[in-house]
Amino acid sequence: MNTDIEKLISSNKDLMRILTIIDSLDLADCWLCAGAIRNFLWDLFSNQEVKLITDIDVVFYDPLISYEETCLMEQKLIETYPDYDWELKNQVYMHYHNPNAKEYLGSRDAISKFPEQCTAIGARLNASKKVELFIPYGTHDLTHFIVQPTPFFLEDTERMKLYVERVTTKGWHKKWPCLEIILPD
Repeated sequence: MNTDIEKLISSNKDLMRILTIIDSLDLADCWLCAGAIRNFLWDLFSNQEVKLITDIDVVFYDPLISYEETCLMEQKLIETYPDYDWELKNQVYMHYHNPNAKEYLGSRDAISKFPEQCTAIGARLNASKKVELFIPYGTHDLTHFIVQPTPFFLEDTERMKLYVERVTTKGWHKKWPCLEIILPD
């Protein structure tokens, strides 16, 4: 199934443009992730119009780049490519946003610790400029419209509170009514 998703991403000119822009940033361990890819796939699988404007989450991992420098880089990205709603996050600092989390070891580690399994997905262009995917929990949740917490969120009650708040306020079920959102008992 990964190759099918790679083909779907590769055949979308907007996603390929976004991946090319990200590749040109030349940042260490850099990925397009989360909402942009998840929403693209859910729109496609539910025969809705695909709009790749919002939720363009880009992660990288570089301890030599400060939080402030990352903010400046994000602002330059927004100014240079205003067609998209960019978020650029250095994963060196992002563990602070999750309760009881230790420092992440890299972008893949961080992606695997996103709140939902369907959101834990990353794509980038490899050295051959082909789409490379990282999907730590597989494609089942993405292709079956399932929203459930990652093991990282399941193991901590404070993180689970964030998960529940997130999935109840995002309103995803309004756009994709076939979603199965799994909440704790």
